[in-house]
This record gives sequence, C-alpha cells and structure tokens, in this order.
Amino acid sequence: MKVARPTEAIQERVYLLELVKGLGITLRHLVSNLVSPRRMPIVEYPEKQKSFPAGFRGKHRLTKRENGDVRCVACFMCATACPAECIHIVAEESPDPTIEKRPARFDIDLLECVFCGMCVEACPVDAIRMDSGVYAIADFKRSNFVITKEELMAVKPQGLPD
Repeated sequence: MKVARPTEAIQERVYLLELVKGLGITLRHLVSNLVSPRRMPIVEYPEKQKSFPAGFRGKHRLTKRENGDVRCVACFMCATACPAECIHIVAEESPDPTIEKRPARFDIDLLECVFCGMCVEACPVDAIRMDSGVYAIADFKRSNFVITKEELMAVKPQGLPD
C-alpha cells in the first residue's frame, strides 16, 4: 500500500518567518525589562545573599559524636546509594569496642556530585547531612573540589544546632 507524504505549507518550509517571530518576542521582553527594571529581581550578591527554603541541599557535612569523633561507621551505604559515585570511603578499625569501624578517609568530589541527597537518605546513623547552608562553591583548581573527612567535619551548619 502506498501512502502519500503530507505536503507542508509554505510557512512551515520557510523557517525565516518563524525565526523573525521568535526574535520579536525576545526583543519585546528585552525592551520591557529595560523600561521597567523593577520587574527584574536583582540581588546584590556579595553584600546580600538570597535566602533558600528549609529543604535546600547545600554543601555536605559530617556530624560528630559527643566526644568529637566522626559519627560515620563506614558502612558504605552512602557510597552505594550515590548515583554519581562521587563518595570514596576507606574504612579502618575503631578503637571504641562499641563501634566496629570508622572511616580512615571520606572524600566527596563535588564536581561529580549531583546534590541529589541520596547519601543523606541512605545513612543509617545520620552521619552525613546537606544542611550546611553553603551554596557558593567556587575555586580555581579541580583538586580543591575534593573535600576530605576533616573538611567535611569542619563545616558548620548555618542557623542549625549541631
């Protein structure tokens, strides 16, 4: 059975008209924002920072026990749940007889992280959190985006008790 190909209208075959329409919409929005600048929200960033909702996922942090040790028991649940595979843990034996092991190294590569929060949900001892309030993560060297256990423990939550 032979099926006839539908014919396109001349307007669909010539994209120039649609291109001009799109540029017209862009130009209209540009002019309206220039004439009425109050419509454009502006935040003076270094002096004023935008507030984020309570559930915002910022930079990771590791919580501590009462004696100052890391709460993590190196169960590898966060590394297993991470879809980006950016968490790297090396376990060691713990001197505390009530705890089987602890992390000798706990590294997170922030350039690979997608900030999904799966590691926080997977942690059975509430050792890792993303409630630091730090969202401006910038540097010039790639190696500075790999944060270690000591750096994760040094992050203080903003506005929350530890």
